[in-house]
Amino acid sequence: MSNPTLQQTIEALAKEKGLEPEVIVAAIEEAVKTASRKYYKTNEELHARFNFETGQVDLFAVKQIVAEVTKPDIEVSLTEAQQLYGEEAEVGMEIEFPKSTEVLGRIAAQTAKQVIFQKVREAERENIYAEYNQRVGEVVNGTIKRFENGDIIFEIGRIEAVLPRKEQSRAESYTPGDRIRAVIRAVNRNAKGPQIVLSRTDAALLVKLFEQEVPEIYDGTVVIKGAVREAGDRAKVAVYSRERDVDPVGACVGMKGTRVQSIIRELRGEKIDIVEWSEDAVGFVTSALSPAKVQRVSIVDEHERVMEVVVEDRQLSLAIGKKGQNVRLAAKLTGWRIDIKSEEEKRREVEAQLEGLEMPGEDGEPGEDEAPAPAPVLVLPDIHDEVVASLRDAGYESAEMVATASIEALIEVPGIDEATAESVLAAAQAEVEAAAARAQGDTDAGDAAPVEAAGDTEEAGDAPAEDVQDAQPE
Repeated sequence: MSNPTLQQTIEALAKEKGLEPEVIVAAIEEAVKTASRKYYKTNEELHARFNFETGQVDLFAVKQIVAEVTKPDIEVSLTEAQQLYGEEAEVGMEIEFPKSTEVLGRIAAQTAKQVIFQKVREAERENIYAEYNQRVGEVVNGTIKRFENGDIIFEIGRIEAVLPRKEQSRAESYTPGDRIRAVIRAVNRNAKGPQIVLSRTDAALLVKLFEQEVPEIYDGTVVIKGAVREAGDRAKVAVYSRERDVDPVGACVGMKGTRVQSIIRELRGEKIDIVEWSEDAVGFVTSALSPAKVQRVSIVDEHERVMEVVVEDRQLSLAIGKKGQNVRLAAKLTGWRIDIKSEEEKRREVEAQLEGLEMPGEDGEPGEDEAPAPAPVLVLPDIHDEVVASLRDAGYESAEMVATASIEALIEVPGIDEATAESVLAAAQAEVEAAAARAQGDTDAGDAAPVEAAGDTEEAGDAPAEDVQDAQPE
């Protein structure tokens, strides 16, 4: 007698979970075998097999034919086997002895149910891993389902994914039911809870959004050479055109900024600087410091990839950016360590070096009263001398170098923890701003108004439209 109900249930469950029916059948067979072992409490080798004709699960005890029986639970004598199956039975063959499954009680049924659920979950997780592990780096659309300890649980179709707190942009706020796009950061095979880890802060999200919005990037005419972000604040993208007639920056910006504006809206107002990539390191660094105007760039150490950049006095704060953000992103984008100085600071440095030269006396010997001027040293008010000395030993020779460093880089200096690094960074930025203010005070009254305007733009935070203007090709 067939049991179509069980077969229909298997097919429905397989369709719901996105699994093959054979996977469900294997889970049922394993569940019946596990429950039978607990009920019979025997050492027999039990096998379960789903009968597709009857819709029932048949249970067997498998025994091997031997000449002399030493283990009755798993062996049967040749004489007994021939009585059952005739002369065809031979030593080494296996015989299946049917066992009843109707005697299995409620506890055995509960055990079988747990095993089925476990096997189905394992198969489902394996399917998710196999599918989404190939899609790491892709952008997916999802709906916010709920919040768990600061993490956001997304629903992608019938699958749940997690957006951890550290992968969320601080400029964004969410509510259940919101639909947003995120990039697949990783897929965990054995993790408890959602396996798919999403991100809204990864630079890959920015790259994928540009690929979706800019046809020239999608077809390969324009190539994104690099992208860096400080999620919620600012991002920089370096682009390159494979065709001379196509302007890479203009293609990304779009007519009246329409293309980049849609990306800015998706990232909740994050400012984006689009710069043209160049094989010339000096030219690339000059572009990467946009929107600041650079006067000159010189390579200090090509092996260590260190550059010195000189800007106008009134452009210093704009080049460094709020809390060193602009130069920090430019350094990440180009891969060069950038030391920014104002023209006034560079002039004082050159004068100090000239004064340090020993002048010859009347007899052609160096003057005894002349002494070389001391080299510029790092000075940070309110910071302990031992910390300043450690910074000098680590190669930080000026407040500008410290102000452009990241918290992670400062923590690597011996004797500096995270709290100290934050204090050092704040002191360095204050010293740089004070130096910029002193330099601005030396300018004439005619230059005062443009200086104030540039400072207001950076501190107040450019509107997205202004960022688009900064990204326009010259």
